[in-house]
Amino acid sequence: MPDGATAFKCAPPIRENENRERLWKGLKDGLVEVVVTDHSPCTPELKKLELGDFEAAWGGIASLQFGLPVVWTEARARGVAIEQLSRWMSEGPARLAGLERKGALEAGKDADIVVWDPEASFVVTKDCILHKNKVTPYEGQTLFGVVRTTYLRGEPVFGEGAARDARGQWLKRGAA
Repeated sequence: MPDGATAFKCAPPIRENENRERLWKGLKDGLVEVVVTDHSPCTPELKKLELGDFEAAWGGIASLQFGLPVVWTEARARGVAIEQLSRWMSEGPARLAGLERKGALEAGKDADIVVWDPEASFVVTKDCILHKNKVTPYEGQTLFGVVRTTYLRGEPVFGEGAARDARGQWLKRGAA
């Protein structure tokens, strides 16, 4: 993390490599079962990019768009299978949130599907950022796993065939 690079400010803060590898070990060993993001976007002004002032900068990272590629890039480098990634980023979060219709491709569950190419890579640039404020510490990084289409309850909401006005819905724990 470069000095003064407030785009990296988050909570908990980014730690040294040893800590990161211990987290990966916890994932692999099943001690940690869920990988999620709180997607904490903000304006460039709130990040105090021009000042490099970590004390004054907003403490969050807009990461929803890059969550899957970021985790997959690191997972594949460690020999982790795609199936494990699915458990951490889909099955586990649905279970934790009590969303019984989510998290797996099974009869009676919502058809929430991402079609992606795990071997395709891309460089994060401002042009590819889809969220409103183009602030991300991932800018300039090469990531693996290009999302082609996303389906929500069987309807395309991103990519080919996606409706521009596609909307989600509020779900309650245990809702059938």
